[in-house]
Amino acid sequence: MNRAAGAIMGALIGDALGLGCHWYYDLAELRRDHGEWITGYTTPKLERYHGGMKAGQLSQTGLILVMLLESVTEQGEYREDDFTRRLDEELFPLLNGTAAYGPGGYTNQSIREAYRRRVQQKKSWRETGGSADTTEAVERAIVLAVRYAKQPHQVAESVVANCILTQNDETVVAMSTAFNAVLALLVAGEKMTPAISDKLMQLVRQHKLPFHTVTNNNLSALHRDGAAPLLAGQFPSPDALLMPHYMALAALDPDIKIEPAWKAAIVYGMPCAIYYQLPAAYYLATRFADDFESAVLHAINGGGQNMSRAMLTGALVGAQVGLEGIPQRFIDGLEKSERLLALAEKLSVQSGL
Repeated sequence: MNRAAGAIMGALIGDALGLGCHWYYDLAELRRDHGEWITGYTTPKLERYHGGMKAGQLSQTGLILVMLLESVTEQGEYREDDFTRRLDEELFPLLNGTAAYGPGGYTNQSIREAYRRRVQQKKSWRETGGSADTTEAVERAIVLAVRYAKQPHQVAESVVANCILTQNDETVVAMSTAFNAVLALLVAGEKMTPAISDKLMQLVRQHKLPFHTVTNNNLSALHRDGAAPLLAGQFPSPDALLMPHYMALAALDPDIKIEPAWKAAIVYGMPCAIYYQLPAAYYLATRFADDFESAVLHAINGGGQNMSRAMLTGALVGAQVGLEGIPQRFIDGLEKSERLLALAEKLSVQSGL
């Protein structure tokens, strides 16, 4: 089972699924424009976000993920100087600092802020990170989670370094790192269950993830009797690592019912911020751990920031079902799918999985 390629293709498919039906916060309007149940790629209405693009194309977020994917596969590892050179030479010349402009039909806040600092203010790449609380960094860093899936410390180190290029809020960086640590475990063979957080905390205690730990095994509290020291890390709280535990519990608890599952978007929140997006993605990736199609379609049909929700969910479930578990129609309908598949499979080889 090719879990590594499944994660990459799952993310790209999720991104493209959201292109045509992105940012509908009025669900009646979403149903009016795209039907009662979206089943695949859609063409955006001309007057809406990404207007003029075609079904199966990637948003700018997906294009930046591919840019990082190309950099890592060509270099054999994450080289920040190579990735930032590509941003300088291949992306930023196509932007003008406004939202409704640039490749993919829309430029997100974090990229606009990095563009202004880098291009207009001539700042170094050490000074380009901004305060946006959105998910662009966690999404492109999926490449790094896959590349270093067997090396959790390297996942954390590279994700943090890549994230702060555009987003330097500590909570955003911590949650981005935690998500990609989860994804790395799934790529390496784990499943989305409540136990995933305990495995993450074990990595903290082994000094492989840069979080504080204030819990013992099975997430129970440490007793201050000298038996187990509190460990300090880069991030002030382990809560980003504990979130998957509770989302997985909710998905598996027969007494907690979210029906239909797309309403997880309403339960956990429809907006763009990372703290709305990750809970829904973790929930759907647990509930539909073996069913890629149901996972991404429920992510899409929930509306709001459904592109990010589907991209994150697609990566998590793609890692669990492998490339072989993704319906062929999603791959066939994705623009330049043969090239993207080749890149994903090359990254899989480099990951050692």
